[in-house]
Amino acid sequence: MSERSGDRPDRGRRVRRRDRHGRGMRGPLAPSHVPIAKSRGERFDDLVLDAVERLKPRWGTQLASVEFAVEEVPPAADLVDGPARLSSDPIPLGRAESASGDDPAAVVLYRRPLEARARDREQLGTLVLDVVVEQVASLLGLTPEAIDPGYDDRH
Repeated sequence: MSERSGDRPDRGRRVRRRDRHGRGMRGPLAPSHVPIAKSRGERFDDLVLDAVERLKPRWGTQLASVEFAVEEVPPAADLVDGPARLSSDPIPLGRAESASGDDPAAVVLYRRPLEARARDREQLGTLVLDVVVEQVASLLGLTPEAIDPGYDDRH
């Protein structure tokens, strides 16, 4: 009679060194210091940080108290359903929230809708910059062209 591993109370559980197909455990495909090792979300966060850094030389004091955040998708309450969905841009790409009470002002970008609109990383970087500029402009009560003079050239 053969013993199964579950029938051996005297032995501890074996640590699996290989998967069920006999291959070794999979490790990282690239060293952690190369860009390919970053996750999609981490690469997107880097694009947002690059966009903010581009605005800091000119708007650093106004942006010092603004928090920048990334969310996967907009909240369900922000999504429009029905006839309004046929408008040119029904899914928000970001939002700006003014400071209130103890909460600082915030600019939030939605990663998935932005990634869905870009065909490559370069276009995604440009789109992220545009949305950051638009949301900062909304927050400060200015036009996007006033925030980033290159905004008009991209449109």
